[in-house]
Amino acid sequence: MSASVLHLLQLVSPALPVGAFSYSEGLEVMIQTGQLADGEAIKAWLQAELDHGLLPMEACCLPMQMAQGRRWLNGDPAAAQALMERDQWLLAQREAPEMRAQQRQMGTSLLQLLSDLGWPLPAPLALSWPGAWAWAGLCLDLEPLVVIEGYLYGWVANQLSAAVRLVPLGPTEAQRLQLALAERIASRARELADLDPDSLWSSGIGASLAQLGHGALYSRLFRS
Repeated sequence: MSASVLHLLQLVSPALPVGAFSYSEGLEVMIQTGQLADGEAIKAWLQAELDHGLLPMEACCLPMQMAQGRRWLNGDPAAAQALMERDQWLLAQREAPEMRAQQRQMGTSLLQLLSDLGWPLPAPLALSWPGAWAWAGLCLDLEPLVVIEGYLYGWVANQLSAAVRLVPLGPTEAQRLQLALAERIASRARELADLDPDSLWSSGIGASLAQLGHGALYSRLFRS
């Protein structure tokens, strides 16, 4: 097994100390309101987000952000501004305050971890989750396609982890769904690697409404 594969496994590991386990990204709302009641409904929801949600837009931007980070490392100060602007543009697509807070917190935690491991940013820059993930891919010398695959896979895995605690969805069923979605994740990553990020749009209105409604839940297990 190559070192790059091991680096990717480390990046998508649930042991990565960024707090992803504490977020459901609106899934808690949809389950509490009866919109997602079983494994098949969860699978359909994940497929819809992979195809039409904001997630593909973020993933599609990762190669661009990696290239901007590489130019920054090579002494181009304008690349840092471009990296920040793209990251802030993606953050602005998140309507729910909880989701913006999540993206900022996870991005800050990942950048701090990378700095502690010997890969600090050349200068202080507040990147949210996508920008920090792109920087991690650059630091770990991963191919852009692999970075996209890891981003999509990690999101699906975290949603299934939340579903195990909320539906309730048994761990075996969650693993079955992760396996069933593997080829779709891989094919979607290949599609996104060849697309211009500015040609994409999100139609994940249901996800946005669920995320906006999370703060009004009477009882909550998750932070988003």
